[in-house]
Amino acid sequence: MAASTTAPEQAQDTNAHIDPASQVANAAFVPVQTRSERPHSFDPADFGAPTGREVNWKHTPVAQLKPLFQPAGDTGGVTYAVTPERFVRPGLGFGDTPRGEFFRPEDVASAVAWQGSSEALHIGIPRDEEIDEPIVVHIVGQGAEQRADGHLVIEAGANSRATVLLRHDGAAQYAQNVEILVRDGAKLTVVSVQQWEDDAVHASAHQARVDRDAQLTHIVVSFGGALVRVNPNVELAGAGSEGRLYGLSYADAGQHLESQVYLHHKGPHTVGDVLYKGALQGESAHSVWIGDVLIGADAVGTDSYEANRNLVLTEGARADSIPNLEIETGDILGAGHASATGRFDDEQLFYLQARGIPEDEARRLVVLGFLTDIVQRIGIPSLQDELLVAIEAELAEVNA
Repeated sequence: MAASTTAPEQAQDTNAHIDPASQVANAAFVPVQTRSERPHSFDPADFGAPTGREVNWKHTPVAQLKPLFQPAGDTGGVTYAVTPERFVRPGLGFGDTPRGEFFRPEDVASAVAWQGSSEALHIGIPRDEEIDEPIVVHIVGQGAEQRADGHLVIEAGANSRATVLLRHDGAAQYAQNVEILVRDGAKLTVVSVQQWEDDAVHASAHQARVDRDAQLTHIVVSFGGALVRVNPNVELAGAGSEGRLYGLSYADAGQHLESQVYLHHKGPHTVGDVLYKGALQGESAHSVWIGDVLIGADAVGTDSYEANRNLVLTEGARADSIPNLEIETGDILGAGHASATGRFDDEQLFYLQARGIPEDEARRLVVLGFLTDIVQRIGIPSLQDELLVAIEAELAEVNA
């Protein structure tokens, strides 16, 4: 394999440093306010331990994530199984392309995952090949006290068509990187489902580059786990590229489910669509969504929209929702963002109840209608059916 810059060499980037927001005692530093300003480094020491005051950590219970700020070592905390196996390529060590072709850690957890993964799992879809069935990567935690680091590379060859499903269950303390490369003309769907047990802790950085006339649909589904933080970062690098980023979460009592989404329109005539929806129920159920869209100076003809919607089902639940939009060119087709968090729509409930539907059943139908919008975009019928059953089970608890 051709060699790229090794991790130790990359870690020597002079621009890599700890987030200035944590250096509040030093007046020489200006706090980082936007996603595009965040520093990058392959060396965890360049970030230091988060305090919770940094812009990218202030909504996260960092004490729960503390185990992920130190390397796991060879603990075997998770196992991997890929079906069908024919798409598994030789593992990628430091300096083996395409590992690191686009991925650059932007926080300590992703830098730890990079350094802790001496060999990355590589899923490769050959150019011009169309895959009808999803490629499933099953990641199983071996216990709540088990630590693991992982780096996964998904590469869609030029003009290929495929869907990759990442399934997470069991329990572990898991720091994970997912690097996604969508070559010219390819169409790739990546679905990451987090159905961990109640005591799992999972921090994952997904970074994707989409090349000329290529399309990426990226979907995050988070139901299980004590703390799950999945942060997608997608660059529409090539002319005519498209990125559709969707998310679905259902937070129960004591759960923290988080996604910080970054969509960078870099090339001209790119299209972006971001929609995340979440439901929350139970005391101290907490969801966090931060959406950042950057339309670069060369991204003329861009059409982009991002939105987050949250439905709070019980007292004591909380949803934080923060959309951000940066535009560096005036020559665009359109751009916008929206965020809404609330309880049931009284008009919808009244409409259903006026037609003889009991209140509990009316509430169930409203929530199903709200969340099914994302489920239907997944495109894997068996998984869609499974998620609808899971939503019904969650609703049964709130109506019990």
